[in-house]
Amino acid sequence: MAEKLWSPSRQRIAESLMTDFARWLAQRIGKDFPDFSTLHAWSIQNLEAFWEAFLEYTGLLYREPHHQVLSGHQMPGARWFRGMKLNFAENVFARGFEGIALEFRVEPDTTGTGFRQSLSYAELERLVARCARGLREHGVGQGDRVAGYLANVPEAVVACLACAALGATWSSASPDFGLQALVDRFAQVQPKLVFASTHYRYGGKTFRTDAVVSKLHEVLPSVETVVAVPYPVDEPNFVGDITWEAFLGPDNAPELSFEPVEFDHPLYILFSSGTTGAPKCMVHGTGGTLLQHRKELQLHCDLKPGDFLLYFTTCGWMMWNWQLSALTLGATIGLYDGNPGYPDLTAIWHEVDRSGVTHFGTSGRFVESCMKARPAMEPGSLGAFEKLRTVLYTGSPLSPAGFRWVYETVKQDLHLAGISGGTDIVSCFILGNPNLPVYAGEIQCKGLGVDVEAFDESGRPVRGRPGELVCLQPLPSMPVAFLNDPNGEKYRAAYFDVFPGVWRHGDYVEFTEHGGVIVYGRSDATLNPGGVRIGSAEIYAALDTLPEVSGAVVVGWVPPKQSDEIVVLFVVLQPGRELDEELERRIRATIRQACSPRHVPHHVFQISAVPVTRSGKTVELSVKAILAGREISNRNALANPEVLAEFEAARQELLRQHQE
Repeated sequence: MAEKLWSPSRQRIAESLMTDFARWLAQRIGKDFPDFSTLHAWSIQNLEAFWEAFLEYTGLLYREPHHQVLSGHQMPGARWFRGMKLNFAENVFARGFEGIALEFRVEPDTTGTGFRQSLSYAELERLVARCARGLREHGVGQGDRVAGYLANVPEAVVACLACAALGATWSSASPDFGLQALVDRFAQVQPKLVFASTHYRYGGKTFRTDAVVSKLHEVLPSVETVVAVPYPVDEPNFVGDITWEAFLGPDNAPELSFEPVEFDHPLYILFSSGTTGAPKCMVHGTGGTLLQHRKELQLHCDLKPGDFLLYFTTCGWMMWNWQLSALTLGATIGLYDGNPGYPDLTAIWHEVDRSGVTHFGTSGRFVESCMKARPAMEPGSLGAFEKLRTVLYTGSPLSPAGFRWVYETVKQDLHLAGISGGTDIVSCFILGNPNLPVYAGEIQCKGLGVDVEAFDESGRPVRGRPGELVCLQPLPSMPVAFLNDPNGEKYRAAYFDVFPGVWRHGDYVEFTEHGGVIVYGRSDATLNPGGVRIGSAEIYAALDTLPEVSGAVVVGWVPPKQSDEIVVLFVVLQPGRELDEELERRIRATIRQACSPRHVPHHVFQISAVPVTRSGKTVELSVKAILAGREISNRNALANPEVLAEFEAARQELLRQHQE
């Protein structure tokens, strides 16, 4: 039985927006919802009625109403809220929100201080109005595409909202992307204008973007204008066609107008990681993105006007787009640029405490790093966190030990909510619930209006054991289309090639008896020793109990002239440690005891770092491909591609051992 770590108080349940919505809905339709499972069941059994009811409850602003909620339940091809016209930016600025919209922080220096800036909703609106004017003057209008090559700075939010106000489409990448990685993405988007950071800070160092920005016109023929966006720390070099201030024009606060667009009009273009080929370009609609985000932020995260959401992200990760929707609720969003662990891993925790953040978001990998930190962080050492109500994590599974660390070290009365979905739906399939208890190692529940199951190999739902995560009915936030996919072939192949008419997401999960969800990792990276599928997350959780191991990547490998897959483990050790026979023995024994004999690796190698994408996700598929002798064609999609050479050396050693 899973270990229960937290239960919400009666007062917290009574005051949550999830409770408020259930009461409102019960009065509206004359049906009682005694618990969440009843509410969720109604939401998927009455899919159109649920989304239409939530649209009314959340008070989304629109210019023209819909004449049809859903065109049909077929996937792909379903279309939502036909006839509706709305504008994303209007839902931020037409509500008269007061107070602080943005709190911006640059990583601290070695003295513990860093650049800080606040923008009120009124100040943000004036900047967006000036930026929208600049876009119009440079020929950008409805349907045009604009790109950001930007640090996580307020100018990125301003530019994105200005595009939304005009009905233009926004796509962004962080400035740590090299030229080829940027071209792989933006050449498909074909933006008319690019906003580009002059430089950025990370880990106490300044990195300039001059070499990339100076070539944008050459490598992206569609680009007519490059706007140079300054960074508040260190002096900028002007590379581009026009400076940010010149682009904004005079500070006379022109009136901000909003272009109404169709519900599925492209708002964002997001990218897959691109670690196994050219990144896929996913087009996300205005209304579906906003409606799904509002449901998640309001009901599942209990985010209210005046709350403060700081999700550590970059402009190249979908969580940046996700947290931006909090502005439509009158909340404050925090932009933290730089390394969250600089000058040490306590830095961002201290910022969360000092700033009065109510909702803090990070990755499971970062929490695991904090848990493994030496010297260990003591309970209470990170801050009092008087206002912190919720910690969110995503990007990678969090082990039961990681859950316990949060409650032991950060705060005992805390809603720890895993959220899991992805760039594919720019939102979540499974996530938290402020009214439910938290069990170690489990995400709390399915999203309202989200019909997900775990399928076995025959396409039958299973509970209490792992299976493929699938979605049986359409979601408003599923991509409108892929770019450069006129017949929809890439779209269908990405999600519907295994179970026709059913979205196969590519995650390996287990739904527990009490409604929780355990994520075992990507299903295409699961291990299959002796024909038995096991999730890599189980091995990672076992390794969390070993203080010497600071990181790991595990993959399956089929030796030459054999048919059975064996498990190969790569470990990153704490500074000064080396992989010797005694430690390798303890690694194997720990995995055997925590998991099973099938989980025990045949080979263990020491590596210097875990290869990750630019959003911090472990790239097991790239490692698996290298061991299989396949070429990695898109190494620039990784944050640390140089480490792949260590896996190529390991492959040669594996071949040598299995030939002897």
